[in-house]
Amino acid sequence: MKMEMTSLLGLSLYTLNGTYVGRIKDVVIDSSEGAITSLAVVDVNESLFDVRGKGVYLPYRWITAVDDVALMVHPVRVSRREEETEEEEADFRAAVR
Repeated sequence: MKMEMTSLLGLSLYTLNGTYVGRIKDVVIDSSEGAITSLAVVDVNESLFDVRGKGVYLPYRWITAVDDVALMVHPVRVSRREEETEEEEADFRAAVR
């Protein structure tokens, strides 16, 4: 899927069955590959994700289509890892500012 990375920013993200997931705030790029590896998603649907911070990172491989909205495979409910550190949470907050 080729596109301008900036075209993803601000898009609403939905599952294939139409469930709202959140809004794409930023992209994470593997500089050695020049490819998007994950998306920073905010305004997250709490029925899908157990989050305490501002959002979640989702693997870009979950994205199946991008147009006026982005579509992704339907995730099972995702819970926050117990071992998730405050540093990881701070990194996310810094990325989505």
